[in-house]
Parts: sequence; C-alpha cells; structure tokens
Amino acid sequence: MKKGTLYFFTGLSGAGKTTIGGEFFRRMKARKNDIVLFDGDLTRPLYGVDFGYSTEGRKQSARVEFNFIRMLTEQGIDVVSCAIAMYDEIRAWNRANIENYVEIYVRVSMDTLYRRDQKQLYSSGTKQVVGVDLPWDEPKNPDFVIDNDGSETPDEIVTRLERQLGLI
Repeated sequence: MKKGTLYFFTGLSGAGKTTIGGEFFRRMKARKNDIVLFDGDLTRPLYGVDFGYSTEGRKQSARVEFNFIRMLTEQGIDVVSCAIAMYDEIRAWNRANIENYVEIYVRVSMDTLYRRDQKQLYSSGTKQVVGVDLPWDEPKNPDFVIDNDGSETPDEIVTRLERQLGLI
C-alpha cells in the first residue's frame, strides 16, 4: 500500500500557515479525496484533554497530533497540517517516523508579525506567546522555506510550492 504524505506547514502565529496551507489543501482536495487538513488551533480541543500551554503540555499535544497523523499516512491518506510545533524534537520525530514527510517553514520577520497581528497576540501583552516570551526552535532543516513578507499572494506562493513539489 502506498503511504500518504504529511505536508507540514510550520511557523509562528500569524505567519500565514493556515492561509497558505489551507489553499494548498483546497487545491490538493480538488485532485484527490484521500487528503485531510489539520489546523493546530482547531485540532487541540478534539483530544478531550487540556494539555495546557506549558512546555511539556505543548509537547504532549504535538505528540498526540503527530501520532494520529502518522496513523493516517500509514493508511495512504495525505495530511496537510498547519501548526507551530515549536520544538526541534517534535519535527525530528516527524521526520524519523512519518515516511513521506515534507516540512514547509513559513517564515516572517517579527516586524511583519507585529504589523499583521490578526489575533492580537503581539500587541495585547498576552503572555506565553511563542517567539515573544516563549522560546522556540526555528526550523533548521525544512524542505522548503516560504518567506511570507507580503511580496507574493498566498495563491502565488501555493502555485510556486506546487511546482517545486512536482504537483503541477
């Protein structure tokens, strides 16, 4: 049985992971039915356990999510996942345990994040914000880096990514 692929869009909150990953998913879904979308903001409540936002809680939540995603890819289902997954050890586990793993780092400068600030995380004084008062491990070996500084539309970014992946 052919295994599915995890297309993992990672980056800080407000970088554009969900926008770009969502458009990528919509295009893939038009071509095939065996694909699902995971968004970190939406999947966390599904586990029935509040892992909290401590370092260990975040790691445990990521472990549950990526184990579930691994189960899907083992059954031939492609997954588009959009999440911070802020620790090297989580991304290393993905690479070691998910056979077809594609890591896509959506990179944005802190200036751009403060300017966009859709969720009011950067300007509200909210605590436990990854990249502000919580450290994170910036991806060191992603398969693709998307600099989402606004010079390209999400549509243009996804088209370029599809070409790089050999999907179009």
